[in-house]
Amino acid sequence: MAPGIGSLLIIAVIALLIFGPKKLPEIGKAFGSSLREFKNATKGLADDDDDVKKIEDKKEEVR
Repeated sequence: MAPGIGSLLIIAVIALLIFGPKKLPEIGKAFGSSLREFKNATKGLADDDDDVKKIEDKKEEVR
């Protein structure tokens, strides 16, 4: 077993002991939705940068 997998397994067992089997799916769902929101927000920032560059390029073409 690789050290990464072993560490992940230990963390999963500790989380199971702390939160219990009924609460873990809720925590996983919340984590997944938070990660999805972060990804969408990050993508939005990258899109905003592209829009700014397009506007600047159009301004230079007009000059």
